[in-house]
Amino acid sequence: MNNGTQPDRRGVLGTLAVAAALAGSQSGAGAADAAGNVIIEWNQHMFSQDVARFPYGPRATYKPDPAKNPPDPLAAYQKRMKDVGIDRALFVQPEPYGDDHSLVLDCLSRTSPDQFKGTSLFYPRDADAPQKLTALVKAHPRICSTRFHLHRGNTAYFDSFADPGVRALWGKAVDLGLVVELDIGPSCARDAGAAIAAYPGCKVLIDHLANPKTGTSWEFADVLDLAKFPNVYMKLSGVGYIADDKPYYESVLPFTRRIIKEYGPDRMVWGGDSPQIVDVHMKGYSAADIAKVKGGNFKRLLNWS
Repeated sequence: MNNGTQPDRRGVLGTLAVAAALAGSQSGAGAADAAGNVIIEWNQHMFSQDVARFPYGPRATYKPDPAKNPPDPLAAYQKRMKDVGIDRALFVQPEPYGDDHSLVLDCLSRTSPDQFKGTSLFYPRDADAPQKLTALVKAHPRICSTRFHLHRGNTAYFDSFADPGVRALWGKAVDLGLVVELDIGPSCARDAGAAIAAYPGCKVLIDHLANPKTGTSWEFADVLDLAKFPNVYMKLSGVGYIADDKPYYESVLPFTRRIIKEYGPDRMVWGGDSPQIVDVHMKGYSAADIAKVKGGNFKRLLNWS
C-alpha cells in the first residue's frame, strides 16, 4: 500500500530502468575512437511484441507477426550494437505503424541524444501531413528525417513525386532542415530527381541501393544519374535483397563498386548486416574513406558532434 508519501515500487523500478538504459548507452558507446571515427547505423526498424501499447496502423502496408518481435526492441538493438561495434544509430519509423511514432519516441525517451536519433513517416495524401511533421519535430528535435516510399510493388503512399501532397511534405522537411529519405526503385529515380532539383540543396538519402530488383538495368541508369546532385547520399544497405551469399555478399561486388564509384566515398553511407561489409565492398579505398562510409558521412550530414 502506498499512502502517497513514499514512491511506489513500480515507479522506482521504472525510474531505475530508464537510468540504466541511459547509463548503458553512454558507457563508451557513441564516443569516437582515437582517430575521431564513429560507426553509425541508419537502418534499424523498431518493432515491439506489445501491440496493445504499440498497435499497427490501419493503413499498414504489411504487418509482421508480433510474436516474432522482441519484447523490448531497444534492449535487443543495443545488444546488436555491442555485438557488431556500432557507436551511434537512428531508430527508423517502420511502415506498419504508419504515422504513429509512439514506439520510436519511446526508444528515444530511454536513450541519450548523444547516441540516438530517429526518423519519421507520414502519408503525403493527408492534407495535414506537413503540419504533423512540423509538430513532431518541434516536440522531438531528435527526429532528423522523413521518409518517402515509391517503387514497383509499393505505391500505397502516392503515385508520383510530382503529386502536390508529396511536394508539400518534401518542402516542409526542407524548411525544417531534415534529411529526405527515399525508399525508391529504379523506375522512380527520374521522377525523384525532378523533386530533388525543385529544392536545391536539400539533403537526400537513398535507401537500399535504390532497391535494384524492383526495376530494370536501363532504369538503374537513372539512379546513377542522381549522383549529379551534390547533396544526395546512397546507402549501402539491403544487399541481402539482391544476393544471398552472406555475410558479405561478394557476388554483387561489381554492382556495388560501380555505385560506390559514382557517388564517391564522401556520399556513400552504410546500414544493416555488419559494418565489415564496407571493408569488403570498398577494398582498395583508403582507411579514411572507409571510415567516412561507416559513420563519418552520417556524422557530417546530421551535424552530429
